[in-house]
Amino acid sequence: MRSLRRLCTVLTAIVTLAAPMAPAASAGAKAGPPPVYPDVGPGTHLLDHAGKLPGFTDPGWYEANIPFVDLPDKTIEDTYYYRWRTFKEALKYTGPKDGWIVSEFLGPVGYSAPGGGIDAAAGHHLYEGRWLRDPRYLDDYVDYWLRGSGAGAKPATDGLNENTTDWAHEYSFWAADAVLARASVDGRWNFAVDRIPELQRQWAAWSPQFDRQLGLYWQVPVWDAMEYTASSYQSPDPYHGGAGFRPTLNAYQYGDAMAIADLLRRRGTAGDRRLADRYEQDARSLRANQDRYLWDGGDQFYKHVMRDGNPARTRIADREEMGFVPWYFHMAPAGAAAAWAQVTDPAGFAAPFGPTTVERRSPWFMHDALVGCCRWSGPSWPYATSQTLTALANLLTDYPAQPYVSAQDYYAMLHGYALTQRKNGRPYVAEAHYPDEDRWLYDSPGHSEDYNHSTFDDLVLSGLLGIRPQQGDDVRIAPLVPSTWDHFAVENVPYHGRNLTVAWDRDGHVYGQGAGLSVWLDGKLVHRQAGLTAVDVPVRPGRTPDAAPVVDDLANVNHTGFPAASASYTWHGDAPANAIDGQDFALDVPSTRWTTYGSPNSHDWLAVDLGAATDVSDVRISFYDDGGGVRTPDSYQLQYRAADGSWADLPGQHRDPQTPVRGKPNRVVVQPPVRTDGLRILPSRVDGGAVGITALQSWRAEDDRLSVELQDGADLTSIRPGQTVEIGGSIRATQPMTVRPALTLPRGWTAQPVRAAGDVRLTPGKPVRLRWRVSAPADVPVGTRAPVRLLVAVLDHGTPVRTSSDVLQAEVRFDPADFGTPVWDDDFTAPQPAAYRIGARFGEPLPELHQADGALVASASRQSSAVLVAPVAAPAGDFAVLLEPRAFAGAAPEDSVLLGRAAGPDDLALAWYNNNFRTSGADVRAAGRDYGDDATGGCCATVTWSSGDRFAVVSSRGTMTSWLGHQGQWQLLRTIPVGTAVDPARLDGWSPAIGLRLTTGQLTLDRLTVVARGPA
Repeated sequence: MRSLRRLCTVLTAIVTLAAPMAPAASAGAKAGPPPVYPDVGPGTHLLDHAGKLPGFTDPGWYEANIPFVDLPDKTIEDTYYYRWRTFKEALKYTGPKDGWIVSEFLGPVGYSAPGGGIDAAAGHHLYEGRWLRDPRYLDDYVDYWLRGSGAGAKPATDGLNENTTDWAHEYSFWAADAVLARASVDGRWNFAVDRIPELQRQWAAWSPQFDRQLGLYWQVPVWDAMEYTASSYQSPDPYHGGAGFRPTLNAYQYGDAMAIADLLRRRGTAGDRRLADRYEQDARSLRANQDRYLWDGGDQFYKHVMRDGNPARTRIADREEMGFVPWYFHMAPAGAAAAWAQVTDPAGFAAPFGPTTVERRSPWFMHDALVGCCRWSGPSWPYATSQTLTALANLLTDYPAQPYVSAQDYYAMLHGYALTQRKNGRPYVAEAHYPDEDRWLYDSPGHSEDYNHSTFDDLVLSGLLGIRPQQGDDVRIAPLVPSTWDHFAVENVPYHGRNLTVAWDRDGHVYGQGAGLSVWLDGKLVHRQAGLTAVDVPVRPGRTPDAAPVVDDLANVNHTGFPAASASYTWHGDAPANAIDGQDFALDVPSTRWTTYGSPNSHDWLAVDLGAATDVSDVRISFYDDGGGVRTPDSYQLQYRAADGSWADLPGQHRDPQTPVRGKPNRVVVQPPVRTDGLRILPSRVDGGAVGITALQSWRAEDDRLSVELQDGADLTSIRPGQTVEIGGSIRATQPMTVRPALTLPRGWTAQPVRAAGDVRLTPGKPVRLRWRVSAPADVPVGTRAPVRLLVAVLDHGTPVRTSSDVLQAEVRFDPADFGTPVWDDDFTAPQPAAYRIGARFGEPLPELHQADGALVASASRQSSAVLVAPVAAPAGDFAVLLEPRAFAGAAPEDSVLLGRAAGPDDLALAWYNNNFRTSGADVRAAGRDYGDDATGGCCATVTWSSGDRFAVVSSRGTMTSWLGHQGQWQLLRTIPVGTAVDPARLDGWSPAIGLRLTTGQLTLDRLTVVARGPA
């Protein structure tokens, strides 16, 4: 797994062209796929685990991963198990580069980082997920933000935070503190210490927002994940909120500095200790300055201070819930505890479904809360409630006693938080809730369901039940449960490589293990006491091995390129690509499934084209069953694509279970593995009814002793049709071993080895390098993104036992020189022999159109639009439409050009560029119906247009690609799968076309050219 990120070199000697396809030799005992779930190990058996998961799909995952609890408060208990279900739904496998991430929304949103990550709640995700037994989820997720795509560059634009240039700083994020908190549970300190350099960079990258005069960081409320706050409404920009010095980012930076200092001391060199002292000094300075500038001694609360137009650094009058955040990081001094009187004050933050996000006495309380979405002016937000309850648990457990709040208050707030997470009487979490009513306020269908923007299970485990993780070889047990409870239990908590169980049984009758508070490690009783007073229990660290790296070769979270899913039939509300989107859940809204509901066929299939072959050894299928029209199949065939393109049953299948089962992964172990570039499943019911699949996966175990890398020495990511380029590969190992490399390519592509060898003997520290000449077919569609895969099998006495890989995505670039047949050319200097067909769009009037000074000029005094269909038929093969703007109007919100093909304003497939927002996307409309992301390719690409740049759209086989040409270089903007919505035969009748849309002013075009592929 993570061969592009962690395995750092590649090789290859044997070139396997597009479709390898014979079963590999038997891999023997070592070649078997790893277990689906981690081994729980020795523990206790106090609770009925199956009884705690009624109706849950994949119960084996929960049994292997989560601590089980038994609570007298069934509202909290039901919510606890429900929130583990939502966390599992939010686990998304993004591919070999980044592995697993934890998503916030179950469906994609336009402002997320590559793969769908959003760092706003990443700290919450790490605190919540730290209690899982399988370390791979959070290992990958931490590295996603520190080393992977989440650490990559992002546009510094208004919609993506113009103050920062990388995804891990789009929103405020307490990264180092969360990494330390995770290590305090699992005890895998080497993992955390190894990330010190990246955590230091993450901390330092906030420095542009550090005000040296005040010694504090500033942040804009919306990038604190808190738009329309009470402080925002007092700025000129209620949505974003004026930049201010806030107790959020300053506390996050304090917590991160202290965490980095702890990790440096654990690494332990003299230089590390000196550097740790400096981080602690910076943290102490932040604390002093926050107390000086943000603490309101009169109101006894931390508050927002406007950055601009506020030379006196006056605090706003209003208390906001974020004022409790300093206690989350143990930043607030003990003397500030009076702030917590507000959390139970009816005029403060107290609410039956609270706490509120601004105090009730504020004039901004619930201001505009019913207007649109996402006000933080009073509604109850789980994001903030999580922070407040974590901070409260810290106050009650780690600070001196104080008279303002008690353990009973913690329990009451947690119980109210659990009651908040209900809809129609069932557990449910969305975005924000009415503080005084039992209903969600912000809850959009297909968007807000099971919203993973907060914690709950961590609050139960570390707060209510008092499992307080420690950095040393012990655990503190300090429950905050009501004194009236006569029992509770938390069983087999994965803690420091051991299984920790804690049970309270006042008189011993509930669990039958004796009276009082009992603690077990790995099933052995190690402590018992009569009462619930806090106690430190020694925990000798256990074995915490890293799980075997595995890769799902079928995953494609972006629904573009390869792997590509197709099907014989699909219900219109579903998509074949949903089965390989890296997620596995069975919700109706949002859905992530393929079904055959409504199919006229007696049997249907779902196929995945891998683009380039890989080894198939461990296939897992999750069938969808809604209890109605779509049911679990009675049987299925699993096939692979052979070298000649035909389909055949996979040999060597070992199925568990033998026949399809609802609610758990159906696993097919293939021994020996089969190397193929395509898989197909044919599920069927005896009665001919509909079937469905939520996840189709092909997992391949990799060897973490091996580092594999394809080196893109000739810019393979930009290859022209018919072109040959050289690429290199390298491989190295930490132990002596023999490997067998192979390069696999898309069908029709060829490769010749420059440096070739058969089986390769590796010596530790000495990389083996190889090179190939790779050629793309002359007729490959422009815009194709195809994988080139290097597979390296580790041999045991000549038998492959495990295969590691690396993949490059080759992009076939557009070059007008490859489109040599003129079709239409208009430089707007003279009238054309036939007129364009012109129609208006969006119910808007046509702009005034005229030619002047060798240009087409569109003028408007109000928002106007036009579609201009060229008076030529579209060529039969591939063709390109090129458009060169001269000048844009400079108006807002619309200042756009469009190009592609159309039959008129109600039948079109046009890529667009909006100069106001500097974004590009596409519109697809047929018979007056507009189509969404599945046909347009989604929105939006960030584009910077300069004078002289051209746009192009290439139409090829039901797909269109849009391009920006700058100084002779062409950049792919978007792939538009228009053929998913418009029948190709109908699309063929649409002519080349352009469009314009502007609000006011003049938009000017220099030239329109249409050329077909072929010689001049």
